[in-house]
Amino acid sequence: MPITIVHESLPYVDPEPTAAERAAAEALIAHERTLEPDDPHHIHLPPAPTPTAFLTPLLTAELTRIASTNPEGTPSKAKLAALDLARYEAPDPPSPTTLSALPPSEARAQLQDLLSRAYASHGYVASRRAHLALLEAYGKNAWLVGNAGLEAEVRAAEAELSAARREVDATTLRRRQAQDAVAGEMASLEEAWKRGVGRVLETEAAVEGLRREGLGLRRLLAEGV
Repeated sequence: MPITIVHESLPYVDPEPTAAERAAAEALIAHERTLEPDDPHHIHLPPAPTPTAFLTPLLTAELTRIASTNPEGTPSKAKLAALDLARYEAPDPPSPTTLSALPPSEARAQLQDLLSRAYASHGYVASRRAHLALLEAYGKNAWLVGNAGLEAEVRAAEAELSAARREVDATTLRRRQAQDAVAGEMASLEEAWKRGVGRVLETEAAVEGLRREGLGLRRLLAEGV
């Protein structure tokens, strides 16, 4: 897996690694990652593809309804009927001939249903007219007030973003100044560490030489005896 995030602790002191050094480090990291299984919630792993997880039964039924449209684009018999708009339309009264042909109770029930639908249609149209009147009278001001509120929120967010950017710049500047202040000390400590490691290696080499010299002397003594 390619490494896309690099966490630098001393970017102003440590030299930039060469391409060979970076490739070697990435190879070591890749080898270490093969020793442990990946966490399914790892930050570098994309989410598991679940294309059908969002298809609830209701959404599946709606997609089936949409797929059942005619080639001309007009919906078929499976059209959406979530709102019954017919109850808000002006009902057509039955003809006197039709009413006279019905029993009195059935004719009364039919007229009662017709009257209820007429009341519902009248109430809906009256409320729509009132809402449209209110929208015409106060909608513009309400829209302007809402825009003013959104502009204030945008200005506050921009001010917060600018403050955060200034803080980031100040932190970066302080970080660089701190690292530049100790760059010489870090270099001297690194050189001292290298010299110490070199002396340790020289000491180990000298000890190994003395050990071999001692073994040679023992061999000569054994042959002389």
